[in-house]
Amino acid sequence: MSAPAETVGCHVTYGGASRLVEARPVASPYSVPVTEIGSYFLFRIVFQNEPAELAAIKVYVLAARDNGPTPIHQATYPYPPPAAKNSLYGFTGLNHVYESLRDGELQYWCGLSPAAGAEES
Repeated sequence: MSAPAETVGCHVTYGGASRLVEARPVASPYSVPVTEIGSYFLFRIVFQNEPAELAAIKVYVLAARDNGPTPIHQATYPYPPPAAKNSLYGFTGLNHVYESLRDGELQYWCGLSPAAGAEES
């Protein structure tokens, strides 16, 4: 039985509703699914913690348009992320993503949770 891995948790708000979207480390970014947020946004977190040269946390927001998903936001954060001092909004800060076709706004911020049983320093 393997120990639980650390997770990235993103707090996503759209249309007055908030939810937590979590991601665990993956070996390949290609199989990471999107999470539907409302009827129009798609949210995806790719968390790779190895190998070292590929280690990063990437956040994607796509618009679910009639002709298919369209990327409207992508952010890359180093892994491990720098310690956020006195931040209410994790290692990403508070992000606002706008989609002009339907005048939608999605907000998110992400934090890293240590593996269960990991020592905090």
